[in-house]
Amino acid sequence: MTSAARTATSSAAAGTTATIITGGADAGRRRHAGGRSEHLIGWAFLTPFLIAFVLFLLWPIAHGLYLSFTNQSLTGAGGSFVGFDNYGEALTDPVMWGALRNTAWFTFLSTIPLVLIALVMAVLVDRGLPGQWLWRLSFFMPYLLASTVISQIWVWIFNPQIGAANNILEAMGLEPIAWLQNPDTNMLAIVIATVWWTVGFNFLLYLAALQNIPPQQYEAAALDGAGPWRQLWSITLPQLGQATTLILLLQILASLKLFDQAYQMLGGLSSDTTRSIVQYIYEAGFVGYRFGYSAAISYVFFALIIIVAVAQALIVRGRKEMR
Repeated sequence: MTSAARTATSSAAAGTTATIITGGADAGRRRHAGGRSEHLIGWAFLTPFLIAFVLFLLWPIAHGLYLSFTNQSLTGAGGSFVGFDNYGEALTDPVMWGALRNTAWFTFLSTIPLVLIALVMAVLVDRGLPGQWLWRLSFFMPYLLASTVISQIWVWIFNPQIGAANNILEAMGLEPIAWLQNPDTNMLAIVIATVWWTVGFNFLLYLAALQNIPPQQYEAAALDGAGPWRQLWSITLPQLGQATTLILLLQILASLKLFDQAYQMLGGLSSDTTRSIVQYIYEAGFVGYRFGYSAAISYVFFALIIIVAVAQALIVRGRKEMR
């Protein structure tokens, strides 16, 4: 090959290499620009949520925490820093501890039937009761009603003179009860109303979990001679473990926030047997005008909720590790 040919070949190779490098650089710049535009679009969609998250969650939490260290009043007076005085008062306040006991008692009384009744309802519907759509609608419909509607319904049901509850007792030969006026029964009345109101949500969760169980397992069990009860104990209940854990967690957290139905069914009156911790927070802030002290109680309650949630998570993880 002549020197002129070698020179031409080298020039062509150099040009090709330069084109490849330049083209690769241009493609990289285009990809980088495209990635930046995608990030900007993503942040544009995310910005409204972040604004709402900061304004309606982070800022109230931070401001409430600040108020808990002040003597701020609802009237606008005060506002000076008092350190941990509010927390010290809260931890030695017998009314607050009584409200916590009432809340824990309500949680215990309501959680067990809300889980068991929901499970029974879901199993009955899943096993093929006639008119399933009607049963599902009937079980879930009360959950869609507002707490004020539920409260008024059950105030009439528990009316000492004309209420359906006492009519049933009298038909059974029992003495009528002043359900909401008697401190021995007013918490039970609130529990009954709450169970009727909210059991539909747990029913739907259980029904969804039941419908995820493969029907082949029941068919195989039936071929092996397992009856309905054996299928329930050996197939259905073991596979509802995760659903039950979720329902328990949600139900405990919901029951700890007792306020609406108790406040409305009792006409806004305070009772040593039904005052919940949320109601006491409301009374301290909006009746006693002590915003700072009310904020301190709310953060004590928040800390207790965190402890309950963490303890439950540790228990669930321990059970999984044992398996």
